[in-house]
Amino acid sequence: MFKRILTLVTGAGLGVALMVAGLRVAAAWNLWPNRDLSRSAGYVKDVMRLVNENYVDEKAATYDQLARTALHGMIETLDPHSQFLEKKDNEEFEEDLTGEFGGVGIQVETRQNRIVVIAPLAGTPGERAGIQRGDEIVSIDGKVVESAGNIDGIVGRLRGKPKTKVMLSLYRPSTQGTLNLTLVREIIKIESVRGVQMMDGGIGYVQLTEFSDHTAAQFRRAIESLLRRGMNSLIIDLRNNPGGLLDAAVEVAEPFFRKKELIVYTKGRKPTDREDFRSESDIAPVTVPLAVLINAGSASAAEIVTGALKDTGRAIVIGERSFGKGSVQSVFKLENGEGLRLTTARYYTPGGATIHERGITPHVEVVMTPEEDTRLARQRSRPDITDPAAFKERFGFEPVIDRQLETAVAMLKGVRLFAERGAERATP
Repeated sequence: MFKRILTLVTGAGLGVALMVAGLRVAAAWNLWPNRDLSRSAGYVKDVMRLVNENYVDEKAATYDQLARTALHGMIETLDPHSQFLEKKDNEEFEEDLTGEFGGVGIQVETRQNRIVVIAPLAGTPGERAGIQRGDEIVSIDGKVVESAGNIDGIVGRLRGKPKTKVMLSLYRPSTQGTLNLTLVREIIKIESVRGVQMMDGGIGYVQLTEFSDHTAAQFRRAIESLLRRGMNSLIIDLRNNPGGLLDAAVEVAEPFFRKKELIVYTKGRKPTDREDFRSESDIAPVTVPLAVLINAGSASAAEIVTGALKDTGRAIVIGERSFGKGSVQSVFKLENGEGLRLTTARYYTPGGATIHERGITPHVEVVMTPEEDTRLARQRSRPDITDPAAFKERFGFEPVIDRQLETAVAMLKGVRLFAERGAERATP
């Protein structure tokens, strides 16, 4: 979950000019934190000088190199989501949110010092190769992933110029087996909204694969299109959606909320740090019955949308407990094109529930195995192959029944039938 603060961090003087004699005592107390900072910074400076002057490899111990290594350690030991971004990493991070990049299309996370796949992005080399949520990356191009401390460095090794190859070794906990794959990098185009369709009985379907700058606009266009075609209920598929921008999540939820209704709020380290995010839409909300599909790969912004719709009774949630990533990272711009991604708050659903490391529990639990998820993703990526025999010949398995989707359809039909019978009884 990323909050775009984009603050330029500059140096600040530590001196304090005491203009009024009566304020000297109070000012002196206020200086204590700066004295602690100066003492700690001086200690780091002394150690850097010691290493620079005595380490056996002079080129590896330049002050610039030592400073960046120290920044990585200082930030990235706070939690798995805070990171110091060097120029190249910062550029790639911006690409993730706004543009395109060359890579294999998998979202990864640090868990217990391991690099774990949250979900492969739809229609990418990672998905086509059969990479599943929960897979652990063991090595990249033959080089063992020894530590998950620098996740950006690992992501950088996965990315590269289109048409270049990268070799991955993955451990799959569900089978306790190791997979060795050679993938060809492609331009990864983030298509936020996919699979827009009208199903039988007037049920609309929309799949959201992530939350970036253009997600909300794409989602609104999809909803408007379905409403024009007579949609009477809607399924929002957030399975394997790893999240993205906080603002995008709020804007996606807005069409279902009245103006000024609370969608989500965040709280930082101070009581005064609470920030409410409310609907700003002047348009009457869409009131058709809703069902939201989630699984263990639904995280961050996907959980915000799910939590808002669940807490306010606007949607039935179906599937599996979500990932549980409920922290907000503020993004700060530094000098030389570098950046800082720092956890500054946690978000809460309208009812006050925190999702961090807990996830969202669905109303109706329908568990799919990782293998079923992978096969369903393959089916959704090839809607042109409708004949089961042809599909099996092409991919080596028969089409899988999407039990989570079928449950959502049944639930919405039941809601509509109940409403229709209630209307009949109310008619004289």
